[in-house]
Amino acid sequence: MTDVFGLVLPFFGLIFVGFVVARIARQPLEALGWMNIFIIYVALPALFFQLLAKTPFEQLTEWTFILGSVVATYIVFSLMFLLSMLMPGGNIAESTIKGLSAAYGNIGYMGPGLALLAFGEQAAVPVALIFCFENIVHFTVAPMMMALAGDDQRPWPQLALGVVQRIVLHPFIIATAAGVAAAYFRFQPWLPLERLLSYLSSAAAPCALFAMGVTLALRPLKRIPSEMAPIAILKLIVHPLLCYVLLSWIGNFSPEWVFSAVLLASLPTATNVFVIAQQYNVWVQRASASILITTCLSVVTVTGLLFMIRHGVLPPDLFP
Repeated sequence: MTDVFGLVLPFFGLIFVGFVVARIARQPLEALGWMNIFIIYVALPALFFQLLAKTPFEQLTEWTFILGSVVATYIVFSLMFLLSMLMPGGNIAESTIKGLSAAYGNIGYMGPGLALLAFGEQAAVPVALIFCFENIVHFTVAPMMMALAGDDQRPWPQLALGVVQRIVLHPFIIATAAGVAAAYFRFQPWLPLERLLSYLSSAAAPCALFAMGVTLALRPLKRIPSEMAPIAILKLIVHPLLCYVLLSWIGNFSPEWVFSAVLLASLPTATNVFVIAQQYNVWVQRASASILITTCLSVVTVTGLLFMIRHGVLPPDLFP
């Protein structure tokens, strides 16, 4: 158990440090702006590029793996969406945010660092593939569902153009595409550039986790909404379990790939869900609550999952 605590303590510890510092320093949330820009536009893209550029190109086209992870995510989204629609007063806009709260994990801030520490550099490719393709789907589904709900009044051509721009111009996806191209052409960066990328990559996880802790501290939870129970169960338990079963069933992947996908599926609700909720002014405070609650609970669930993986309780393939 000590080795598992050694894995998770630095990560949840950084979130806790950010939380405590934010409570002591009492700076407004806007003060975090430049750090978020550094994380999103510089550090994490450098990490994705560097990892992918060093990967054999043939490993970057595992379409069954991508399909399995995305399908697992959107089965969970659909379950929460339908459950919300069946509740009194259920509507498409709120149900969409609830579905994202249950399915959209913190695969950008927490995923890369934790997976690489737990499973080594073999986790780089599956993490990047999951991040890239799941975000493409998330960035497509959210505006489409809000348009169906009537909360996005833009004409369909303008809406479609906005979706494409959001996907194509996202710095993570640009970095992933550049990394794939570098792997294909076997591009070797100039040594000073390689060192710069290494410095930026090493800053990605600490800065992202610290910023996450600050964000959680500055969005206080006034009460626990009733919807939090199904969201937490679906996000932290059902999602990783479903991902594990699906990937075991549809393919014969390496243990590092399967367990990286399951770990990413087990992560708490992404801060992007709050951003989407705020953008459309739908379920904003409760989206913030879902991030805080699932993050706190994930200290137990993610630690438990890593313990089962590291001690052989979970076989790499359920259907060998």
